[in-house]
Amino acid sequence: MKVGTVTEIKQYENRVGLTPDSAKQFIEHGHSVSVQKGAGTGSGFSDEMYEQAGCLLLDTAEEVYGTCGMIVKVKEPLEPEYSLIRENQIIYTYLHLAADKPQTDALLKSKCIGIAFETIRDEKGGLPCLKPMSQIAGRMSVQEGAKYLEKHYGGSGVLLSGVPGVAPGKVMIVGAGTVGASALKIAAGMGADVTILDVNLNRLEYLEDVYRGSVRTLYSSPHNIESCLREADLVIGSVLLPGAAAPKLIKKEHLKLMKPGSVIVDVAIDQGGCCETSRVTYHDDPVYIEDGVVHYCVGNMPGAVARTSTIALNNAIVSRGLTIAGLGAEAAFRADPGLAQGLNVYQGELTCKEVAEVYGYPCRKWEELL
Repeated sequence: MKVGTVTEIKQYENRVGLTPDSAKQFIEHGHSVSVQKGAGTGSGFSDEMYEQAGCLLLDTAEEVYGTCGMIVKVKEPLEPEYSLIRENQIIYTYLHLAADKPQTDALLKSKCIGIAFETIRDEKGGLPCLKPMSQIAGRMSVQEGAKYLEKHYGGSGVLLSGVPGVAPGKVMIVGAGTVGASALKIAAGMGADVTILDVNLNRLEYLEDVYRGSVRTLYSSPHNIESCLREADLVIGSVLLPGAAAPKLIKKEHLKLMKPGSVIVDVAIDQGGCCETSRVTYHDDPVYIEDGVVHYCVGNMPGAVARTSTIALNNAIVSRGLTIAGLGAEAAFRADPGLAQGLNVYQGELTCKEVAEVYGYPCRKWEELL
């Protein structure tokens, strides 16, 4: 199969779909790989490195889309790319369709085969292609939140770690999945006073055992959310419903309960955000203040640490990508039902139930279409 990767055009997105090492794996399995010139620069991979791996360098995204049967990306296609996508072309990337109706409509119109990293499942039901970016975003959420607590950014001027004689800052983490657990690791390591909330009591029990009582765990009820918001200096929104829009657990009226200069980092913004007042921001202008609360809602946080993120992502996606390229999409889905759960659109049909429910669109089971 002809496989291609292009320069990401989302603002301040420096990751790339394939590293030179990953491209070489495809080539060693009998595939050809085309790379848009400069695609890897933001992640520290030069055109020469791709050439040495055996890739064909092309000048434009149009050439890559026009000649390759499978496109490996990082972020969802944006409007300038919609017209480049061809019928039956495999788009293998993060899609986040539940928060992006224009993209959903464009992919359906193109009749492509859209495989979303974020809904692929492993044999244990986990999300193996989402996990590495969730780990990075979770770690970064506390790092960024701590920075924007500084007074000159509009924050309250609280140091999360505290110092001898001064209490540490209070961190509230909503959601104890991969993002939340990763945020917890950093916040607890900094010495912050941390409370993590979730509806999964088994997960809370596990985290309580791991941290030996050094963090508080609470059931994520409306009462507990409101109570924690009153005290929190930093709130991490890390709620995930795979493939679906994030629930709005933090309401606009809740902001009036919060301390002036407190910070919300809404990691769930890729799926619409878990705070009613969240809207997408970018790395060049990442925060805004509403009702005295600083909001950080960058939708591609891992793009700021592109080298680490690209390598971590490739570690998760390449083996499945090789299966798709080697067998073809349809046979790959039959061979790996977990991979089939990554199928979101297929030849003009929506195949992800959670996305269909958001827009009121019909949904087909992938087994019916192949």
